[in-house]
Amino acid sequence: MKLIGALASPYVRKVRIVLAEKKLDYKLELENVWADDTRIQESNPIGKVPCLVMEDGEAVFDSRVICEYLDTLSPVGKLIPPSGRERAEVRCWEALADGVTDAAVQIRVERMYHDEASRSQKFIDRQLGKIRESLRAMARGLDERQWCASNRLTLADVAVVCSLGYLDFRYPEIDWRDAHPNLARHFERMSTRPSVAETAPTDAAPVAPASPMSATSATSATPATPAGPALTAR
Repeated sequence: MKLIGALASPYVRKVRIVLAEKKLDYKLELENVWADDTRIQESNPIGKVPCLVMEDGEAVFDSRVICEYLDTLSPVGKLIPPSGRERAEVRCWEALADGVTDAAVQIRVERMYHDEASRSQKFIDRQLGKIRESLRAMARGLDERQWCASNRLTLADVAVVCSLGYLDFRYPEIDWRDAHPNLARHFERMSTRPSVAETAPTDAAPVAPASPMSATSATSATPATPAGPALTAR
């Protein structure tokens, strides 16, 4: 399998964490979807990452769809319950976490592509409100539990750590840790997992490894230079 993505994208990160937790082999091909010569639409007509390309050339896109598909490929570390309220709970957590990330990305796009005189502060404030209320909901839902849903690692935890990690990456001024110490504890626990530690977001171009590419370090031979916020699908 080949995963087309960007190292700064929280949605690509979510898929990479799932691949690592499921112990699935893949190649990561970096793509700057903002570049004039991007070829992303050859695989995903929407023009977004992540995009998972199978051995036969068929593509799966949108991180939620990709993660659900990947969870069916191996019995190792099942991340999504098969049915019922447990499944709905995990998917609601994912939707909540992705909502935080969606709002954060929207703010970044507004600030990057509009100067201070033309950007909409009302729009930015609305997105910040979504982030604030969603973080409160996360904190209430987590309470003092170790995991967001069930009594084990699920996609809920993966989605939450990606959203919080993206806030740290792009908005260090948002002090969510002091406001929600239980989320901070959950984030720190999750950050010790190799799948999370090895996928921390970055704008830097990767250095090609000397050894054969591993599932979490494989990159395309000609990684693109970031030219703006990663245009990502959920």
